[in-house]
Amino acid sequence: MPTVTISAQLSKEDLLQAVQQLSLPELEQFVTDLIAVKAKKKAPHLSHNEAELLLKINQGISPDLEQDYQNLIDKRNQEVLTDAEYQELIKLTDIVENYQAQRLEYLVKLAQLRQVSLSDLMTQLEIKPIIND
Repeated sequence: MPTVTISAQLSKEDLLQAVQQLSLPELEQFVTDLIAVKAKKKAPHLSHNEAELLLKINQGISPDLEQDYQNLIDKRNQEVLTDAEYQELIKLTDIVENYQAQRLEYLVKLAQLRQVSLSDLMTQLEIKPIIND
C-alpha cells in the first residue's frame, strides 16, 4: 500500500477512529510499533538488545488463537467439552505455555541486561503476572 505523508493535527479520538479502520493484521503491526514507541519514550537510550527483547516480550499470541483458547477453556469450565475439543485444548495449552515460557526467558534476559531483579523489571515495565484459568 502506498504511503502519503501529510501534516495534520488530530485529536486522540480522531486517531482512534483512524486506527479502527485498520485490518486485523495492520492493527497488530500498529500495536507492536506503538509499543516500541512507548518503550523509546520511557527509555530513550535503549541498547539494540534491550529494544529487541522488549519487542519480543510484547509480541503476544495471535488474537484468533487467544480467542479459540479462551472459548475452549470456557467450555471446559462449563463441562461441555467434546473429546476433539479437549485434544485441541491440550494442543493450544502447549502453544500458550511455550509462548509464556519464551516470554519469561526474554524478561529474565532483559533483567540481566539491566542488572535488576525480574520482579523489579516487571514493576518498571508495568507487566503483571499472567493468571491462567
